[in-house]
Amino acid sequence: MPFSQVDLDALDAARKQGAKRVRFQDRDFEFDTIDDYIKLRNLILNDIAQQNGPQQVRQVRIYTNSGW
Repeated sequence: MPFSQVDLDALDAARKQGAKRVRFQDRDFEFDTIDDYIKLRNLILNDIAQQNGPQQVRQVRIYTNSGW
């Protein structure tokens, strides 16, 4: 099952409480270091981004006559 925003919020709340282990649906995750937490958080963020589809990028160009 894909991750959701609720899972991300739960992960952040668990980290604030000092938890070292979290469970999402049928999966257990344990993080010993902050790097493990960041990897799991990035995994969830990437999963959420893939569900939302590609985001449009807006490009702004600035032109001046002053030379810079």
